Amino acid sequence: MKLVTFNADGKYRLGVLTGDENHVVDIQAAEVSFNRRPYQPFRSMLALIENGDEALDKLRNTFGRADQGQVPDAFMPLDQVALMAPIPAPPQMRDCMCFEKHLQQAMDQAILRQAASSDDPVGAAEELRASGRFKIPQIWYDQPIYYKANRFAVTGTGTDVVWPSYSHFMDYEMEFGIFIGKGGKDIPAERAREHIFGYTIFNDFSARDAQMAEMAAQLGPAKGKDFDNANVMGPCIVTADEFGDPYDHEMIVRVNGVEMSRGSSSEMHWTFEDVIAHISQGETLHPGEFIGSGTVGDGCGLEHGRALNAGDIVELEVSGIGVIRNRVLRND
Repeated sequence: MKLVTFNADGKYRLGVLTGDENHVVDIQAAEVSFNRRPYQPFRSMLALIENGDEALDKLRNTFGRADQGQVPDAFMPLDQVALMAPIPAPPQMRDCMCFEKHLQQAMDQAILRQAASSDDPVGAAEELRASGRFKIPQIWYDQPIYYKANRFAVTGTGTDVVWPSYSHFMDYEMEFGIFIGKGGKDIPAERAREHIFGYTIFNDFSARDAQMAEMAAQLGPAKGKDFDNANVMGPCIVTADEFGDPYDHEMIVRVNGVEMSRGSSSEMHWTFEDVIAHISQGETLHPGEFIGSGTVGDGCGLEHGRALNAGDIVELEVSGIGVIRNRVLRND
């Protein structure tokens, strides 16, 4: 199933996309129609996840009955509602670096950008490469690396992302991610998939110049990632039981309708199972927490030496999930 959070008449509601994806079923409205009272786990996506398999099974049953046409009033045309982030404010967010190709290419571009200010850019680039300062650190191969992201900067597809005034280099990042279903601590990798509720697309918009400057302090990104609507998720959550092999999906970027890159989740060096096992060491994971994959190789403008322009429309597509689409604007 493809589960969504949508806004209709100013209220956030839990919905399920129909098979043709032209309509969304208001699952609580369908439930009330059938049983004359609301079901509390249907009040939000987070409530659904927190209530586990029993709530999800009931949602399947309610949707199945509704999809047979028994409650036409619960069906809403998709183009008449606004899709929000699946969980508008996740309990916790972490973003990882699971793709080696992206990391290497980003470092190569950092070398070229730094060398460009030299009188001999070619020679300067060779010296920087030889210095080893831009080599992927061994720790990245020893364990998954992640940072905790801004859960209050989350938005959904169709929302404009306002370029922060302190930045001159705005970029996108082609990622996908998971929502934790069943919580736990010290989860072994071989059992970790049992803890994944479902999958969504993630665009980690980045103010690259701010990020590059602050990363020199070796504490992780801050204002390079922390601005309103920087974390785009959606358009839905595909439940884990219907997503298939998570490491066999295309990841495509288009800017203003032009394809910029095409990668694959098969390129992940660290799997979500690896990440869950690592994060949960001595730490309890909770239902509804989000974990991003990091950027797929070729999946950001930095890797191509390109920045976004005001007015650009960025589309990210992951096969089996859908497309998120956002416009970048300046207000200065």
